[in-house]
Amino acid sequence: MATTVNVEELRNRVQDVYREVAERPSGEFHFEIGRTLAERLGYDPLVLDQITEGVVDSFAGVGCPFLLAAVREGERVLDLGSGSGMDSCVAALLTGPEGRVTGIDMTDAQLEKALRATSNAGITNVNYQKGYVESLPIAPDSVDLVISNGVINLTADKPGVFAEIVRVLRPGGRMSIADIVSERQLTENIVCDASLWAACIGGASQQDDYLEAIEGSGMRVATVLDNESYKFLSKSARQASLDFGVKSVTILAEKLK
Repeated sequence: MATTVNVEELRNRVQDVYREVAERPSGEFHFEIGRTLAERLGYDPLVLDQITEGVVDSFAGVGCPFLLAAVREGERVLDLGSGSGMDSCVAALLTGPEGRVTGIDMTDAQLEKALRATSNAGITNVNYQKGYVESLPIAPDSVDLVISNGVINLTADKPGVFAEIVRVLRPGGRMSIADIVSERQLTENIVCDASLWAACIGGASQQDDYLEAIEGSGMRVATVLDNESYKFLSKSARQASLDFGVKSVTILAEKLK
């Protein structure tokens, strides 16, 4: 099905939602956020203890990329849609002082919160840049690992995102992402609704199409893990999950050499 969602409207709506996540994490959203969610998805509480509480409070991921990523000391990690910075901080702690983490996000409020929190936590091997995941301000073949958490479903050009990931990964580099997919094709009225995209529903690709786009970009899918502990909160989001099999998965893939 052709996607006819207005890309500019989509970006604006996504920015509105995630500005609220950054500034008012106690608000009501279609999805759960915060530490309780992070721990249920598999994050190590001892690692979360080393990160500023406000960052963890604004965590809005859909899985835990680190369950499959096997981060190594000294690696160069790129976090797509870094949000309040929790995954970037976790990656920085796992790579150690010789590692380097770059977070990319398009929402100013999220970038500002991430910068403050990372500085307050004394984590020095992270930098953040404003940008779009479809057009990364990153040099080719310069990254060992790309992570992302609940972000690629929010974009209208998923093949373009995967092509960018392949461009920046070194040969043999890895991608470990958590995202929202569907078991059945969404209807046109859902796909064309920017608000439902921002709620992590409207942009959910059918899982087979999603995996095909990854492999078509020049990566090999190694592992697909269903995140059964992730649940939507709102009635409309839960109904979409029932009707179309909208769900969270974590995917590990490797760039072909």
